[in-house]
Amino acid sequence: MNQNEAHCLTLLREADRDRYLSVLYAPADKRGALAALYAFNAEIARIRDLVHEPLPGEVRLQWWRDLINGEARGSADASPIAAALIAAIEKYDLPRIAFDNYCEARIFDLYDDPMPSRNDLEGYCGETASALVQLAGFILDRDAAQSHTETIGHAGVAQAVTGLMRLLPVHRRRGQLYAPADMLQAVGVTRGAMLGNEDHSAHERVIRAMLALAREHFAIFEKAKKDLPKSLGPAFLPMALIPAYLKAIERLGDKAAERVADLSPIRKQWLILRANFQN
Repeated sequence: MNQNEAHCLTLLREADRDRYLSVLYAPADKRGALAALYAFNAEIARIRDLVHEPLPGEVRLQWWRDLINGEARGSADASPIAAALIAAIEKYDLPRIAFDNYCEARIFDLYDDPMPSRNDLEGYCGETASALVQLAGFILDRDAAQSHTETIGHAGVAQAVTGLMRLLPVHRRRGQLYAPADMLQAVGVTRGAMLGNEDHSAHERVIRAMLALAREHFAIFEKAKKDLPKSLGPAFLPMALIPAYLKAIERLGDKAAERVADLSPIRKQWLILRANFQN
């Protein structure tokens, strides 16, 4: 692992502990590229916290798009994460269009617009979390990853919806809501009620609906994962945490709208270690 890749792994240890742990169980020669991919995701995920207006955030996203697409305005020398990512893209021939679509989807994070429908939410999750699993799969075993795109899709949606639910308190403080409008309508909750602090029963109804969505996709993944080759195992290790996260959110009930559900570091390590031995 070179210096840029080591920087990415160090960043992940704090920014994305779940994926950091999964990288440790990957083959040694793949860890640097996986760390670069996941560090890129962590960098994009924190843009909203670094900017006060959407436009500067869009500029940052465009910088990454220019860089990945090889346009002159982007220079990998400006960032060890960028340098490591470009090296991984070139070494493993990762599809640049996937990164472009990822960045396009992430524009949504910069605004407080409503998520129109369940289909839109699943599409967002597909272009972000599912795409990361697919790209990690390309690094680990390209042919196998191309043969299991449907399973990868469901895995990513389950992971992303779970993550969005965990971050619900953060998003609500911003005035941001990822629960889709058609879901809110189905459970009789307005956007204002979900963002406000008065109607706790509204919070609980939406949380239950989102839990059901995450579990629906996770159940499909669980049924299909027996057919996944061991070579792709490290890309799916973070999935081992999803049932525990969902239970933690369920235990919080309506308080999951105010408190981030998390697991202890020791429990995360144990769940991923166990999943790795089961692969």
